Amino acid sequence: MKHNNINGMFVKNHFYPEMIYNNIYTKQRQQLQNILWKYGKLFDLRQPFTIKATVHNAIETGTHPPTYTSPYRVSYKDEQIQRDEIDKLLKQGIIEESISPWSPPIVLDAFPMPRIYDIFDHLSQAEYYTTIDFKSGYFQVGLDPKDRPKTAFSTRDQHYQFTVLPQGVTNGPPAFQLIVSQILGSTRWQYSLASLDDVIIYSTTFNQHLHHLNDILNRLNDANFCLNINKCQIAQTAIDYLGHHIEHSNIRPNADNIRALIETQQPTTAKEAVRFVKATEYHRKFIPAFSTIAQPLHQYAPRTKEQRSKKSQATPITLSDDALDAFNKLKKILTNDLILRIPDKNLPFKIQTDASKIGIEAVLMQTH
Repeated sequence: MKHNNINGMFVKNHFYPEMIYNNIYTKQRQQLQNILWKYGKLFDLRQPFTIKATVHNAIETGTHPPTYTSPYRVSYKDEQIQRDEIDKLLKQGIIEESISPWSPPIVLDAFPMPRIYDIFDHLSQAEYYTTIDFKSGYFQVGLDPKDRPKTAFSTRDQHYQFTVLPQGVTNGPPAFQLIVSQILGSTRWQYSLASLDDVIIYSTTFNQHLHHLNDILNRLNDANFCLNINKCQIAQTAIDYLGHHIEHSNIRPNADNIRALIETQQPTTAKEAVRFVKATEYHRKFIPAFSTIAQPLHQYAPRTKEQRSKKSQATPITLSDDALDAFNKLKKILTNDLILRIPDKNLPFKIQTDASKIGIEAVLMQTH
């Protein structure tokens, strides 16, 4: 029997680290493979992939008249790269030739995006996870013909417009989020969640996870989505998701992200100092007294128009003693095993607070 060029070795190499693959039962392997065979079309990149949904009013411009920007001049090499990409997109049906007068202003869509830690909070009881990655997710979503002229762009030779949801369009993220949320339907916040094209399925037991996985793949298959098999993680007990590592109700920052911060050289411009503190701030939940420690580095954040200028941000600086101490202290903290327990809604909470002249801090605690 043919299974869309997917076989047992392919599943092993793409879905399982060797340790996890060898530590699950043969019966469990077969159960997972049966589900993947059943929805093999999801992973077949030879098939056209446009889902059974079209984005409407994705580019709302109100009564604003069409605007147009001439294409920038490019080098011969860049022009050839541009032509090759245009040819590829034309063959895939992602763009089409256009006579549109548009290069549009945009009115923001208000569909809410889920907050990362709201997602993590729902994983406290989970032991098995699957993460799903869409193959060029935006390009799988058809664009309403009346919105297509507003995506127009020009090259030296021709004028084109997108037939699908383009990457980088202002309302692209909320539009895509809405479609995925509608496909997941009632499973959202029960055993599936999505942050744009990063979908996670979570379950307490393996058998439960098989049921959940089958349900979500069935929904995506019905919608005609295409998945990137190389970036999917199937039925694992530890995963990397949204910049974090999750395992047994514990959550850590992604090791690669932390390594990049630890290897950061001492800032020599205000822009570099601000970039470091903002990147570190993403992990502030893992760093006790973060606001107090980082305060000396915040002095380099631009507050006036003059300070925000490129020239000012690139001007060489020497960190103050306090700022240098903060920089080194944050890097040292990042070398520790930063770990938090995902809150258990069934256990009581205790909050501990502290304050000083430069910071207010709080810790939410539980006894397990």
